[in-house]
Amino acid sequence: TELFVHAFKDQLVRSALLALYTARPGCVLKKPAVPRNSAEEEGDLQHHQDHPSQIKRQDSIPHHSEYDEEEWDRVWANVGKSLNCVIAMVDRLLEKDNISNVKEGENDSSAADCKVLHAGGDWYEQLYPLVITLKDCMGEVVTRAKQSMAFVLLQELACGLPQCLMLTLRRDIVFSQALAGLVCGFIIKLHTGLHDQGFLQQLHTVGLLVQYEGLLSTYSEEAGMLEDMAVGISDLQKVMFKVIEAKSEDFLPIITGRREHYVIEVQLPAKMFELLPQEIKEGKLLRMFPVLFNVGINEQQTLAERFGDTTLQENINQENIELLKEYYKLFTEKMPPDCLPHFQEQNDLKGLLENLHQNIQAKKRKNVEIMWLAATICRKLNGVRFTCCKSAKDRTSMSVTLEQCSILRDEHQLHKDFFIRALDCMRSRQTQGALNESDDPETGCLTDNKPTSRHFYPVALLLVSSHLLVVWLILSLALLLAKYQ
Repeated sequence: TELFVHAFKDQLVRSALLALYTARPGCVLKKPAVPRNSAEEEGDLQHHQDHPSQIKRQDSIPHHSEYDEEEWDRVWANVGKSLNCVIAMVDRLLEKDNISNVKEGENDSSAADCKVLHAGGDWYEQLYPLVITLKDCMGEVVTRAKQSMAFVLLQELACGLPQCLMLTLRRDIVFSQALAGLVCGFIIKLHTGLHDQGFLQQLHTVGLLVQYEGLLSTYSEEAGMLEDMAVGISDLQKVMFKVIEAKSEDFLPIITGRREHYVIEVQLPAKMFELLPQEIKEGKLLRMFPVLFNVGINEQQTLAERFGDTTLQENINQENIELLKEYYKLFTEKMPPDCLPHFQEQNDLKGLLENLHQNIQAKKRKNVEIMWLAATICRKLNGVRFTCCKSAKDRTSMSVTLEQCSILRDEHQLHKDFFIRALDCMRSRQTQGALNESDDPETGCLTDNKPTSRHFYPVALLLVSSHLLVVWLILSLALLLAKYQ
């Protein structure tokens, strides 16, 4: 009995009970009585006579006015005593039955059956009141424990409620930004692929792959940005699209649903809507498969790799390579066999996925090969790509222009001798609409064939070593001083 009671008796419940009674109005912890002289008693009597209304308010509170810390021990003592009574009664009845069996062992079988029935009724009559008492004692224990533990849990939730609300607000803000980009990307991809029957079939059969290329470092404030970005992109899995025919000239998307499930209705003109497959016309919901791959490439990432932690980036890449594999598996299972050769010529998609997985597992510093492989796989699967960094300026522009030139070289037969020239032109002020009258856009360069002051230098090459970056900064400062002197 002592072991049973000790196993269920917990100090946590005792502390919770104390917290519950302490929080009640008019609670007074019971303390040992202290002898008081007659003068103190007369003073207390005079005080009560001066404040009768206060006494009335205190007495009117329907809560316990004092709490005895040993009350929980007494409750458990009642359980132990009740259990002891049950055990003692069972032992007494067993002893009584054994004595009866010895005295009446020679009786016939019919008399034995009657004796067994009589003994069973006697056991019930003797044990039933004791079991009811034990049940009542345990019920009181359970009730007190439930009330106290529920109170403690509510206290903890109340303390963390403001933080939960702030996190929810932060998540909603991040999700709104991610959703805006996703809607724009989906609409552009849908408009450009209206005449591609393979893409349209893939869209309603499998879904749309959306790949985000992140260039954020895992150091300082950019680590927090990367955390927000990972959660926001993951929340896009709850978004589904529906294409409808526009009834007016207002083609703005319509958003319906709640946090758990959003449906974005994209409106198309009647002529464009007729080009869609019948499944999409009938309102079939189109799934999204967002994935994020991040590789920090700036000088802050160098600090993170040498003195900080890159676990966040590694975990993000490992989780999303699994999501990409799931999409590829779903794609090969649901797409018709006649469409597969169009997407995976010479079985290169599977090899690219394996290569990407190996590069992620290698944990190499500033492994930009991850970005190239992920981008190639996304394009081969008719996906939508997004590139971003902290401010979408330097790192993003370097990555986007390099990818544009690579597409020109690989898919539009740009000669390798003009690759650097085209890259410099894309990174010059031509892309910002600041052409002079003497600039010839057909030649792809400026008249003086020199980079201007607003030229985006390929600083990514200098980020291989922090020493080269320092040298580059010193030389740039010297050139600026010489120019203005």
